[in-house]
Amino acid sequence: EEDFEIIDKKQLPDAAELRNEEKTKPEEGRWSAPILSLAKKASENLALSYGSALKSASLVGFVSKPGSSDRPAKTSARCHTMEERANLMNMMKLSIKILIQSALSLGRTLDSDFPPLQQFFVVLEHCLKHGLKVKKTFIGQNKSFFGPLELVEKLCPEASDIATSVKNLPELKTAVGRGRAWLYLALMQKKLADYLKVLLDHKHLLSEFYEPDALMMEEEGAVIVGLLVGLNVIDANLCLKGEDLDSQVGVIDFSLYLKETQDSDGKQDGGITAVLDQKHYVEELNRHLSCTVADLQNKIDCLEKTNSKLQEELAAATDRIGSLQEEQQQLKQQNELIRERSEKSVEVTKEDTKVELDTYKQSRQGLDEMYSDVWKQLKEEKKVRLELEKELELQIGMKTEMEIAMKLLEKDTHEKQDTLVALRQQLEEVKAINLQMFHKSQNAECSLQQKTEAISSFEGKTNEMMSSMKQMEERLQQAERARQAAEERCTKMKQELAGRLDTCRQQMSQLDSKCSTLEKELKSEKEQRQTLQKELHQEKDATTLLKTELQQMEGLKKELRKLQDEKQQLEKVCEEQEQALQEMGLHLSQSKLKMEDIKEVNKALKGHTWLKDDEATHCKQCEKEFSISRRKHHCRNCGDIFCNTCSSNELALPSYPKPVRVCDTCHTLLLQRCSSNSS
Repeated sequence: EEDFEIIDKKQLPDAAELRNEEKTKPEEGRWSAPILSLAKKASENLALSYGSALKSASLVGFVSKPGSSDRPAKTSARCHTMEERANLMNMMKLSIKILIQSALSLGRTLDSDFPPLQQFFVVLEHCLKHGLKVKKTFIGQNKSFFGPLELVEKLCPEASDIATSVKNLPELKTAVGRGRAWLYLALMQKKLADYLKVLLDHKHLLSEFYEPDALMMEEEGAVIVGLLVGLNVIDANLCLKGEDLDSQVGVIDFSLYLKETQDSDGKQDGGITAVLDQKHYVEELNRHLSCTVADLQNKIDCLEKTNSKLQEELAAATDRIGSLQEEQQQLKQQNELIRERSEKSVEVTKEDTKVELDTYKQSRQGLDEMYSDVWKQLKEEKKVRLELEKELELQIGMKTEMEIAMKLLEKDTHEKQDTLVALRQQLEEVKAINLQMFHKSQNAECSLQQKTEAISSFEGKTNEMMSSMKQMEERLQQAERARQAAEERCTKMKQELAGRLDTCRQQMSQLDSKCSTLEKELKSEKEQRQTLQKELHQEKDATTLLKTELQQMEGLKKELRKLQDEKQQLEKVCEEQEQALQEMGLHLSQSKLKMEDIKEVNKALKGHTWLKDDEATHCKQCEKEFSISRRKHHCRNCGDIFCNTCSSNELALPSYPKPVRVCDTCHTLLLQRCSSNSS
């Protein structure tokens, strides 16, 4: 089923003739490189199978012969496939030999139009198609060798570039075209043998695409891979664009493998190819130079654009600087106003605090005086209290005397029963007086807490008097029996007792008056204490107000500190912005200098025009006419003509080893450039 072109059997040489031709054939140059020697050895080994391949191809004709009726169908099919494998292997050997010999004799890289190379790909395509399984799809039956070649990408990651490039080609629409493009690229990479060897190492994957008796599944496939190693000597430059790989017909041309005797034509072709190679080399150089010139122009345009952008950014930055300076001035004014207000408030608060301190001192002095007066009054009250205690002691002495008298009266009670009734009345009056004194003493205790001890002692004494009076009543009951005997004595004693009672009443009235005066003094002292407490509350309120004002002062101080910190931060921000602007200015100056350098380099590339002496009649700078006294001098930097005064400077230039004459403008420019580079 393979497509082969059958040539007349008479035109095919025998194996013996081919061996003689190989022996008589002269050596084609001296091979110094080891790769070329290996290629020659491979071609000599392939020469042995040259004749047998041609004979088998001519006898069999690449057409399957019908089996005899005696042999079974299976054995005939096996023999047929074995003959096909042998024929394809022999043709592969022959095509590789012819390709290596022709490539070495040509001595340059091979193109896709080279006939032996085209025939090699045709034979290789037939070898890969041998024994392919037919895959049924919706469109129809598909039989292409690109399927097993796609496995190489999975097995060998280096072949991923080939697969992606083949898939990205828009001109290839069929699987056959993609397979041919894949073979072209693998040959250019000199890895065709390596990729096919990887496939043969994984025959379990190839069994999905090939029959068991296919060429790639048998030993002949390994032999072909070994033969393909010799193609690494060849350098191929195959262009896939513009070629119709889908519609090419794979037909083997046996005329290439016949003997050719046109040596002169080969030499002429070699010379023409050398000239063509030189022409191609020159065209490539020109193309590279044009590309470099275009790149330089693009760079210049980019630099000009960047310069314009930087100028715009500089203008925007200057505007920002102006706005920031205005904001800074406004902030300074606000800070000054805040400072003045805070200073005024601080001064006012200081004056207020001074006045309040003076008032506090004055009030403190008044309070101290009041305290001293109160202390004096307390001392006087203590003295009065001592006097009252002395008077009470005297009264106690009087009571003791009364008790002595009552004892004397007890002796005379038997005779003075009548006098007992009067004495009872007098005693009731004394009790009433004592009760009144007791109530007054209780009131005095409530008013005078400091005099409680004296009053308690007085109450104890009154209780003793009551107990003694009870005893007297008992004795009076005993004395009632002896009233009659004591009547006479009672009359006498009434007179004496009446005088004594008058004196006691006078003393009690005096004590009442003293107690009333003491109560009044206690009330006045309470009122003074209340007034003092009110004044103390007022002073406490004033102190709390002062404390709140002091806290407000501290808050104002904190606000001042915060404002000072904010001012410092703003000053730092302004300084940083000024530094950034300075750096931007430096970058802009550097970019301008770089632009000037680039422009000067472009001028140097274009070449300075060296003015001739006849072309200049006046100095370019001062425009004075040249004469015998005013000589002409060339500037070694720009090439223009100047007078001696305008070109008296000397500088070292890169094109001159020593300092040479330079005009004033070039001198200033070069000095600025040197200073900028040094900075």
